Amino acid sequence: MSAPATSVAPLGGVWADLVGQEGAAETLRRAVAGERHAMSHAWLFTGPPGSGRSNAARAFAAALQCPRGGCGECTQCRTALSGAHPDVTLVRTEMLSIGVDEVRDLVRRAAMSPTLGRRQVIVVEDADRVTERGADALLKSIEEPAPLTVWVLCAPTADDVVVTIRSRCRSLKLQTPSTDAVARLLETRDGVEPELAAFVARVAQGHVGRARALARHEPARERRRQILQIPSQLGDLGACLRAAATLVEACAAEASAATAELDAKERAALEEALGFGTRGARPRQAASALKELEDQQKARAKRYQRDALDRALTELTGYYRDVLSVQTRSGAPLVNSDLEPAVNVLARRSTPESTLRRIDALLACRTALEGNVAPLLAVESTLVALVQG
Repeated sequence: MSAPATSVAPLGGVWADLVGQEGAAETLRRAVAGERHAMSHAWLFTGPPGSGRSNAARAFAAALQCPRGGCGECTQCRTALSGAHPDVTLVRTEMLSIGVDEVRDLVRRAAMSPTLGRRQVIVVEDADRVTERGADALLKSIEEPAPLTVWVLCAPTADDVVVTIRSRCRSLKLQTPSTDAVARLLETRDGVEPELAAFVARVAQGHVGRARALARHEPARERRRQILQIPSQLGDLGACLRAAATLVEACAAEASAATAELDAKERAALEEALGFGTRGARPRQAASALKELEDQQKARAKRYQRDALDRALTELTGYYRDVLSVQTRSGAPLVNSDLEPAVNVLARRSTPESTLRRIDALLACRTALEGNVAPLLAVESTLVALVQG
């Protein structure tokens, strides 16, 4: 059962940041209030990237613990939202998948009674990354839940979760928030200047997190500008290969910068736990433990790089969507209106059919990267396809 399509007045408390999701927030508020047939022991939150699935799940978890249904001010709300509440487990993997061992740990936790709160709430923000064996382990816990346990699974679409699990969950679908709603949130919550808020909300295409990153970080806006210069730089095979190498290297550097400090802290903590530096003795099996940590860190860096590449491909898809809009005279507002002259030039030099093929190539590249294809090979092939149309 999905959230009502009718709009309601915006809610406060823990629901305040669910921009453009008033209907979904009202559905969750009714469940927290205990209205008849409103509550379920398992939920599946779906919606496009940036729609606020994780924020909605955290708000719901907080409201379930709050004696006032999600006031946003009490200790229960604050600790649940921050991830510090003992009866709220927030799972967001930095790896490429969530394996069976991690799921089994969650299942064991789900079987426990609450210690301080009203319920035991397990939020899996990346349920689409649960492996097949992990899904098998999760299914039994959802089929036979503990009396006070609530599972909240988040995924882009219902099809990203195996049918045996999604059929046992109540579905809540979130929508892409409007550009105006995202801009207002950035102005009121983050103090962003109105002109900048309107710009980043438009180019982020309703992705709240992306809009916030663009608003707060000038380097992020510069990276976007560089990515959107790629279509005008592609003239021959050599240019495609150079542009692909530059893009992949830039995304790898971005991933390295994002993980370097965390990697160093994790290694230092592990070395301390293993007794490194104590009378110069290396503890037994230290090499194995360090190797395992290095493998985990490499997997995390790999995901960060692929996430960065996915953002770049999304920017390029939006660019060619603007080209197609001009070619077909759709009248739709341009996402990249700041680049309108370049968009118009490309629109005159190609046909709507070739633009559609370019968009298909970009979407195929995103799919290939999810399937573990070598990033450089996938991007090279895609940029060549952009030239060929």
